[in-house]
This record gives sequence, structure tokens and C-alpha cells, in this order.
Amino acid sequence: MKSNILKLQGNIVDIFRKKTFKGEIIISNGYIKDIAPITLKSNNYILPGFIDSHIHIESSMLIPSIFAHEAIKYGTIATISDPHEIANVCGFKGVEFMIRNSKRTTFNFFFGAPSCVPATTFETNGATISPTDIEKFFTEFDLKYLSEVMDFNSVINKDATMIEKINVAKKYSKKIDGHAPGLTGINLEKYIKVGIDTDHECTSLDEAIKKINLGMKIQIREGSAAKNFDNLIELIDIFPDQVMICSDDLHPDDLKLGYLNKLFKKAIEHKINIYNFLMAISYNPVKHYNLPIGLLRINDPADFIVLDNFENCNILQTYIKGKCVYKINEKQNEPISRVEPINNFNIHSIKTSDLIVKSSNHKIKVIEAINKELFTNCILCEPKIEDGNIISDVEKDLLKIVVVNRYFDSKPQIGFIKGFGLLKGAIASSICHDSHNIISLGTNDLDIANAINRIIELKGGIAVVSNDLVFDLSLDIAGLMSTEPFDRIVFKYQQINNKIKEFGSKMTSPLMMLSFMGLLVIPELKISDKGLFDVNNFKFTSLFE
Repeated sequence: MKSNILKLQGNIVDIFRKKTFKGEIIISNGYIKDIAPITLKSNNYILPGFIDSHIHIESSMLIPSIFAHEAIKYGTIATISDPHEIANVCGFKGVEFMIRNSKRTTFNFFFGAPSCVPATTFETNGATISPTDIEKFFTEFDLKYLSEVMDFNSVINKDATMIEKINVAKKYSKKIDGHAPGLTGINLEKYIKVGIDTDHECTSLDEAIKKINLGMKIQIREGSAAKNFDNLIELIDIFPDQVMICSDDLHPDDLKLGYLNKLFKKAIEHKINIYNFLMAISYNPVKHYNLPIGLLRINDPADFIVLDNFENCNILQTYIKGKCVYKINEKQNEPISRVEPINNFNIHSIKTSDLIVKSSNHKIKVIEAINKELFTNCILCEPKIEDGNIISDVEKDLLKIVVVNRYFDSKPQIGFIKGFGLLKGAIASSICHDSHNIISLGTNDLDIANAINRIIELKGGIAVVSNDLVFDLSLDIAGLMSTEPFDRIVFKYQQINNKIKEFGSKMTSPLMMLSFMGLLVIPELKISDKGLFDVNNFKFTSLFE
């Protein structure tokens, strides 16, 4: 049988010898058979494809097959994907869904076995992933790693179940991803000692360097909500072997504008050594996770991208396993979005009377949200009282925030939040890390109730409501992802986002920020379907001082 030979010429970027030369790549049956220097006039550059070293695909609101269709346009050929979100909603079957759907594409999805399902015992989620399930993921699906161990308190306190999951990963020689925001001193050392060797939560150079010195690899994050690239970019040249690049969470409107290629261009603008950056965005994740991804060497899989030049950073072509999966200005076939539905949504509508908060003549503890940060502050404020009840205070930007259990009917939990700046209406979403109950905030109880009830009616989605005005996006897959075409998802998402900003919010990414107000593993004050939560002391706290 005759081999399928492909020859490609350009300026080849060799990250191992740290040189760029004019050459020709010869590809046969999906592998690079030879790379030879030649004389040519082409100005194009051929370099290793980009790898996102940590992402929750669910945050894009796209199923994997549709996500891949967009990612390849920007030179990304692989993701280290943590299916933690869908696992917390649908359990083992949710992870299976992600794996099955990813097989519809040539894109390289490397999923991890979710370590924290439930994420904590302080919220209600839809399923449990046991140590036995973790072992099944490794033996039946050959998943590459144990995904981020978010519950660092369980590690530090040697919780038997968590330690068993970690030991299963060690048994199969799998890497163990970390999640250690602000963790320092002896607790950080205990956390690392069990075998956890990555972290994507660093926000400062000092924090990152301390963790690197203790043996961790740092994943520099630039996502939709948390943006740490500018603060940590120096690490790339200081510790080129110890850093990777990740997005963590990436909403559809941001993906529409680009992906890791934007960071490549930013690195060049900051005069970061190009070979060091390519190590961080290609070689280091391949080496760390032992991935079968080519790095432009003879006998490697033919995985690479073609760039116009280092100034414009336009992706001209993307190759995976020797196949050109993307070519600029060439129409791509739309991915098939028809899938077997999967969800876990079992509640009835709420009433405005469910949202009443009686006054107690005390100051209240308020979640202070900070734009572009996942951390929050806990502040004390004088509440606005009307007819003996505490209500949202638009003038002081103290808005009611509500979490409703989506898995069974229960009493809504209510707190107050500052920083969103909403002047009218309410927003609600079934994307609420990590258990993905319904989270809502607003300026009045009627709009809050209507927004929450719209999510219940859709059995998952996002909505913005003001009086009779409703804009929404249905998330028919687990209340996290949509099977609508990508452009339609982006249009609806942007419409909702723009309406929120029209209603007064100054947040860069208000929907993403809202989703993290239920994340109980990042300080300081958050809220779950069980109550207001003091993350620093890892316990529930009263609304009142």
C-alpha cells in the first residue's frame, strides 16, 4: 500500500536546539519522517502546536466536539481537560459523556479523573466520584492524571477518602494536579508532600517562586475571569522548565476572539524568549503529562501549526496527526452537535416570599467581589431595611445574592454582595462552581425570583431579567453546555452580557464572576446552597455580625 506523503516548507522553529531555519518537513502516515534544511523564499513559520495545560471545557459552554472546532483556528492542538464541572452534576456518566463526544474529532483531549466530587461537604452536588471510580477511569479510559485537588484541607488533614484517591493515582503512575490559592508555610509543604506537583492559582510572582522552589510546576493562567499572565510572565524566562500556560475557564465570547495565540503574541510584545515561551506552551505539558503529541522532531506525530510571522501571529494552518484540520480562509465543516442529552435537574419554581430576609438590627457580612479576581473580601455593612426586611440597596451597591439547590427542593440561601454595580434587574445561572446549583443576584426580589424560575424552566441556562424583559441561553447539557451552533451561543451570551452591563454592572465578565461566588475553596467569603461560607476558617458563618 502506497504511503500518503506530504511535504511542507517554511521557517522551522526548533525548540530543542533553540534555532529557526528554513526547511522542509516530510510527513508519512501521520508522522514526521524527515526534516531537512533547504533554501526557500517562504516567510511562514512552522512551530509546535499550543497546549492548554489546564481547562474546564464546560466553561466554554461548548461540548468538546464544538470546542475543538474553534480551538484549532487559533493554533491549539490539545488540552489537559478537567471534567470536574460535569462530574459534579452527573458523576461518572458525565465524564463518560465528555470522553465519548471528544472522540468525534481528531483534536487531542486529555481528560483527568476528577478528584473532588463533591468538591466539599458544604454544598449539595449531583454525584460522587469514589476512589473506585478513579481507578476505573485509569484502567478503562487511560485518563492521564488526577485532576486538581481543590479540597486542600482534606489533604492537609489527611482525609481518608482523599488520600485514597491520591494513592490510586500513584498506583498507576499518574500525575496529580493541584489547586492551592494562597496556601503557604507548613500547610503548603504538607500539600505538596503527598505528590501534588502543579498549581494554576498563583496571582503573584513571589507566590509562584515559592511554590516552584518547593518543586511545583506553575501553570500561568489567563482565562475569562482570572487573568494572571501579566503578573507572572517573567517566570517564563526565569524558570523555562517549570512553567506551563493555561486558561482554566474560558467563556464563549472570549474564545470567539482568540485563544492561546493571543498569549503568544503578548509574549513576543514583552520580549520573552520565544523558545522559552514555546517550551511553556508545548514541550513542558507534553513532558509533564507524558502526552503522545508531536514537537516537530523526526518520528514524532505530525502535530504543528503554521504562522504567518511573529509580529501578526496569524494562524495559517493547524495540523494534527498529519492532517490539516484548519486552513485560514477555508470553510470548515460544522461539527455534529447532536448528542444524547444528559442532565440532573429536579426542582420546582420558587416564590418571592422565599427570598425574604428579616432584619436583626445588626450589620451584615457582605461578599465584596473584585473585578478579574476569584478572591473576595468579607466586609461589614449597614443594610437597607424596608418593612422589617433587608432588601437590596442599589445606591450602596449591596445586592441580594441567592443560591438554590437544583437537585431537590430546599430553602434558598441568601446573602449580600458588593461590587457588581447592577442598577436594575437580576441575573441567574446554573453555572455555579463547583456543584452548579442556581446562583442569582439582583436589585429586587421579583426579578430575582423570575430569573431563577426561568433557569428552572429551562433545566439549566443563564438569564437576565428586568420586569417582563427576559434574555436567556439554554444549557441543555447538564445545565453547563449548549448544543446550539457556536455563533448562536456567542450571540446569546454576548446579548445577556451586554444587557447586564447596560443595567449598570462594571464587571469585565459578570457572568463568569457570578459563577465563582459559589466557589468555596477560594477565600474569603462565598455562598452555597447550604449557607454563607467563611473560606478562611472553612465553616459556615451567619449573615449578621
